[in-house]
Amino acid sequence: MPHHRTYSISELAKEFDITTRTIRFYEQQGLLSPTRQGQTRIYNEKDRVRLMLTLRGKRLGFSLAETRELFELYDTTRRGDSQQLQRMLKILERKRHDLEQQMSDIRRLQSELDAAETRCREALAELEYD
Repeated sequence: MPHHRTYSISELAKEFDITTRTIRFYEQQGLLSPTRQGQTRIYNEKDRVRLMLTLRGKRLGFSLAETRELFELYDTTRRGDSQQLQRMLKILERKRHDLEQQMSDIRRLQSELDAAETRCREALAELEYD
């Protein structure tokens, strides 16, 4: 029988530089489902990957509800349900659009900062010249 790697909550917290409280919160939100040995949580590779994806999704602006829905859709789509796949594609399309809008906003803000910096440097140069 193959041996499957397991992780303690403290191992995952250390690996991802988060608190054990955060991991327990994600568990309460239905994103992780460790097994238990007494009071000890035992996480498998699936939990580890889901934690990594949750953190990545958070950085990209996914809500925990969206992340949970994607996990649920992924679990059901592995069986090939067309409606679930269509729903997942719509979520991904919407998120892609949101990210493209954020990138556009960031580029616009960078241009505004560049212009403000140029004006400040020009004003400073004039003050130093006088």
